[in-house]
Amino acid sequence: MRYEELTIEGRNAVLEAFRSGKTIDKLFVLDGCQDGPVRTIVREAKKHDTIISYVAKERLDQLSETGKHQGVIAYAAAYEYAQVEDMLKLAQEKGEPPFLFLLDGIEDPHNLGAIIRTANLAGAHGVIIPKRRAVGLTATVAKTSAGALNYTPVAKVTNLTAVMEELKKQGLWFVCADMGGEVMYRMNLTGPIGLVIGNEGEGVGKLVREHCDMTASIPMKGDIDSLNASVAAGVLAYEIVRQRMAQ
Repeated sequence: MRYEELTIEGRNAVLEAFRSGKTIDKLFVLDGCQDGPVRTIVREAKKHDTIISYVAKERLDQLSETGKHQGVIAYAAAYEYAQVEDMLKLAQEKGEPPFLFLLDGIEDPHNLGAIIRTANLAGAHGVIIPKRRAVGLTATVAKTSAGALNYTPVAKVTNLTAVMEELKKQGLWFVCADMGGEVMYRMNLTGPIGLVIGNEGEGVGKLVREHCDMTASIPMKGDIDSLNASVAAGVLAYEIVRQRMAQ
């Protein structure tokens, strides 16, 4: 899909996008609009678990690229999302222990794109992102990933902790990046692993952190207190790569 196809405007176009099975990340609807076609679109959106925002006409006019939104604008994913099972299958095909990235609420599309790029280069089998309070696969993410989105599967899930529990049953264990953790160079990061990276400002959420088996910290020598999320992901990912290669 080309980047400029990401914003879908107008009632027929939006309804057609849902019905053709396109992944719609977000739907903006004119607040208070109750007529039939719009109600049908909202029903489709709920069926597909799309995030719906009811907004004023001014907001829609701002978002609109065509000026003909008719009260509805949808944001489609730049790429199709994968399933978590696809990632485990990929690891199996390569004869490698699964290595996944789980991102807890990354909101900056440049960070998400950079992390997907790192995941690809580090040989990870996939990236898992949550549906809410996080950026989806937008055009900016696609561009920043420098093509990695074509090769590295990304899954979007409703509940990160539920997915972690499921993956634990499949033998994965989880390490999260946190300032208060054990220095990563002293840890055994081999085997089937999920690397959990938190939000740019808050870090890994409490609930997700409680589901992690270990907490790794990156040694810091400078005067500021933390690394950018995508850089932290890269540093930890490559310690995992180093340990895998040493086996």
